[in-house]
Amino acid sequence: MRSVGVVTTSRADYSAYRPILSAFQVEPDISAKLFVSGMHLAPEFGSTVRTIENDGFAIAERIEMLLASDTPEAIVKSMGIGLIGFSQAFRWSRPDILLVLGDRYEMLTAALAALPFKIPVAHLCGGELTQGAMDDALRHSITKLSHLHFTSTEIYARRVIQLGEDPTCVFVSGEPALDNILSTRQLTFEELHRRFGVNMERPFLLVTYHPVTLEYEQTCYQIDELLAALESTCFPVIFTMPNADTSGRVISNRIAQWIQSHPKTGIAVDSFGPEAYYNVLRRAAAVVGNSSSGIIEAASFKVPVVNIGTRQQGRIRAANVIDVGYKRADILEAIQTAVSDAFRQSLHSMENPYASRTNTAVSTIVNVLKRVDLNNSLLQKKFHDIERC
Repeated sequence: MRSVGVVTTSRADYSAYRPILSAFQVEPDISAKLFVSGMHLAPEFGSTVRTIENDGFAIAERIEMLLASDTPEAIVKSMGIGLIGFSQAFRWSRPDILLVLGDRYEMLTAALAALPFKIPVAHLCGGELTQGAMDDALRHSITKLSHLHFTSTEIYARRVIQLGEDPTCVFVSGEPALDNILSTRQLTFEELHRRFGVNMERPFLLVTYHPVTLEYEQTCYQIDELLAALESTCFPVIFTMPNADTSGRVISNRIAQWIQSHPKTGIAVDSFGPEAYYNVLRRAAAVVGNSSSGIIEAASFKVPVVNIGTRQQGRIRAANVIDVGYKRADILEAIQTAVSDAFRQSLHSMENPYASRTNTAVSTIVNVLKRVDLNNSLLQKKFHDIERC
């Protein structure tokens, strides 16, 4: 039996991992080792490790790494702690292959720690662009540390190859988070209200705004403009909270103050968990903010999205996304367009560009992981040169 280590650091990557982990449970040739770190272990971010436990997935190692600060210095120190923590975890629970996802600095520390242990790394969601965030550099760095690549689109696969990766090790799987949607049961308004206190009897906005890490000095201005625009709408607002990034606490504090002064129209939820989140997402009048969920998952529900600023700049998007700058007047105008009947009707035949056109993403990923030869030829990467035009 082949052991596959899975590194999860936040509610976002766990949403994508969840169907993969479920597939591992019934796969006789694979044994999963779950390495849980980052925001999952922090009460400030909802202690979402409980969601993993409630889903019945065994945790091999817990790697504490986040400091109680969101300054640039604290982020770098957290990365150092994470590198030490993952090295200790791999010493005691060394997997045959390590599965990592995306672009978080916590994820980079896991991939980097795997290098001296000669653990081959499989990377999900490489080749994407988020030009407003340092995540862009982190994602491409993880690509260069990885030996297998599962991308969500053909364009992203070509970009991974452009980075010098062997084309025979690059697979277009589609976005694994979308496989969750196929199996998500629908929850009633009453159950969602009982579990999270949200009231969805009226049309509402689902708002997630993360720090734009390459513009963190502007965080106060950006979140204040967004909150001012929301105040001018007639919609209740359900906030999900930001990531553990530089100036993330500024956003959290501003949202808390806004809710305190708007107790009848605003509510914040640290983490819904994948099942409840998709139920809320599908019922939203519009998604507002700068989360990748608005770019990737909202299209499957044909929900309008107002994408603010540069954080997601460069990602492929469907017709449901309205890109806008940071000014409150522009955000308000985009929200009014997004919730209009005409805009919603225009999305009727839209397809999600991140959805696999053949198999599910999970089946592609699992089949490769259980069959690939884990030998020195995989570990000894050769740079794939592209001929000059």
